[in-house]
Amino acid sequence: MMENLALRRLKSIAGHLQPSETLTGDLFLNRNPVSSSEKIDDASSPIIIGGMVLDINAVPNAHPVPGTTTPGKVQYVSGGVARNVAECMSKLGTRPFIISVVGLDMAGELLLKYWKSAGLSTEGILKLQGIATPVVSNVYDCSGELAAAVASVEAVETFVTPQWIKKFSHKIRSAPMVMVDANLNPLALKAACQLAGEFSIPLWFEPVSITKSVRISSIINYITFASPNVNELISMANALSLNKKFDFITKSFQSIETLFQMLKPAICVLLEKGVKVLSVTLGSYGVFLCCTGGPDFINEALNRRTASCSSRKLYELVNNNSLANRFHCNTETGMKSSSFAYHFPSLPASVVSLTGAGDCLVGGILASICAGIDLMQSIAVGITVAKAAVEAESNVPAKYSLTTIKGLLCLQMKQ
Repeated sequence: MMENLALRRLKSIAGHLQPSETLTGDLFLNRNPVSSSEKIDDASSPIIIGGMVLDINAVPNAHPVPGTTTPGKVQYVSGGVARNVAECMSKLGTRPFIISVVGLDMAGELLLKYWKSAGLSTEGILKLQGIATPVVSNVYDCSGELAAAVASVEAVETFVTPQWIKKFSHKIRSAPMVMVDANLNPLALKAACQLAGEFSIPLWFEPVSITKSVRISSIINYITFASPNVNELISMANALSLNKKFDFITKSFQSIETLFQMLKPAICVLLEKGVKVLSVTLGSYGVFLCCTGGPDFINEALNRRTASCSSRKLYELVNNNSLANRFHCNTETGMKSSSFAYHFPSLPASVVSLTGAGDCLVGGILASICAGIDLMQSIAVGITVAKAAVEAESNVPAKYSLTTIKGLLCLQMKQ
């Protein structure tokens, strides 16, 4: 019988996660037979499902005084986790297919502007008269850190339904990867995850916030990758633990090793529940990459039939630079012998805004994996993209491209 074509793609990804002698069947929930006439679509796109949001960002010139206005800068910026990730991927040569919703209002038109100008498909974006496009108002402190935010994103939860997602099951079937963000309501999340599982497509879960990260509990069995920050990780572990609860990280730590020991119990919960890869973002301290399987990541490309020509350029660019050797260092984890952790430090940056950096990290990693780059170097690409994001006012740098990343990578190699 002809081997499941999606499973072959997944085995290639699994080569980045486990030693070659490890069977990959347990990574994936379902293995559906396909007919011998079925062919892989060369134009298959990664699927990104979640929120498109207009961010209204307010940055004061000085420390705000309660009860009065403060001089500063207010900007409209295209945002939303899924939208940011998809835009970042598109600028790295990948053509993602986004499933989301906007209203037919000014905010919706602003969000669609980039998609139309970039020639990306808007087929999966539900456009509805009479609804308010999701909007988030962010207030920052003088250092660029988020001080407060108010979100009005009910449209995503209300109108990105299981029925809307299932309309694009044919695209999910041929996708190299599916990402969902936790802005989706629980039923929509589950529908997207079930489709990915049905077609044996690896699934990436982006928790969005501490509050929404708990939605992992109903879909944990489907998740291959997850990308929480420190306190989203704690929240997810608490949602998955019946007896033991973990404290949020509010105190300072002396070293990266100390922070890892503080987070290790929560990390273990997610890995033991079946998540294969955790990318834990640490802000200015970088990323913890935690995984089950082993450290022998194979630098074999993904099946080229799922990568575009532009993605091939990204693959060649990264594999001509030994990024993983530069950025990663093994951490003595004390975890089970089948689990491993690595620390990737962040790159020095002149911070303008921290919003969007985590999304660009994920977008860089996803674009790299879809281009056939191994997991370790994909993380390094993500960190490089995140550096550019924090140095820009927009969530995704307006002028970011393969040319930009090449310059940044070459600069890092010289240092």
